[in-house]
Amino acid sequence: QVQLVESGGGLVQAGGSLRLSCAASESIFRFSSIGWYRQAPGKQRELVADITQSGSTNYADSVKARFTISRDNAKNTVYLQMNSLIPEDTAVYYCNARRCVTYWGQGTQVTVSS
Repeated sequence: QVQLVESGGGLVQAGGSLRLSCAASESIFRFSSIGWYRQAPGKQRELVADITQSGSTNYADSVKARFTISRDNAKNTVYLQMNSLIPEDTAVYYCNARRCVTYWGQGTQVTVSS
């Protein structure tokens, strides 16, 4: 069973930064894509950013130029560097990995205060 373990969430003031980590229990190259979704209270879960096996990245328009997704293949870990955070970024952030099956992490809370 694939495990995705997120870390790095917390409380930060607007304008601050956080880095989320997602550690996979197996090689991240075994997934067609791996990335981050978020879900704010009362809203649907939405894609934030993901990265494919080939290294192509995809970002939601709302986070472009502020967030950066990257990976450390040796550590089977994907990162989400979040800069210039705004209160609208407040949500539970979930790691997501896809192949023929979709896997989810348990989520990590990010709260941005104004």
